[in-house]
Amino acid sequence: MVLLGSFLPWIDTAVGSVSGARGAGLWTFYAAMLGLAGALVPMRRVAAVQATIFALVALVVPAWQVVHLLTLVGTSGWVPGPGLVLVLGGGVLGATAAAQLFRPSATTMSTGPSTSSRTRRD
Repeated sequence: MVLLGSFLPWIDTAVGSVSGARGAGLWTFYAAMLGLAGALVPMRRVAAVQATIFALVALVVPAWQVVHLLTLVGTSGWVPGPGLVLVLGGGVLGATAAAQLFRPSATTMSTGPSTSSRTRRD
């Protein structure tokens, strides 16, 4: 989502649209490449750190863009484009993936005695 959204229009105005590739979209594209590399890394902690960096960039950059536009012109004359929404949505998914990677997996968690090892009387 972030990879595609980086090149789509981020801002739609009455005059035309502003592509994400002209500015902050390149940063989110680079972060998307880091996220893709993190998905291919076999080490869980390294992948979790890469997913966190990816999610931070994909969440902070679009949020900054919206806040910056609100301070410049307010709410009149522009709407967020599909690229901005895709990047922000990809950032949310990346943050979810990072949180899941930081949690210990079920195979590494120690559990109490198994119920299957107990004998049952009928």
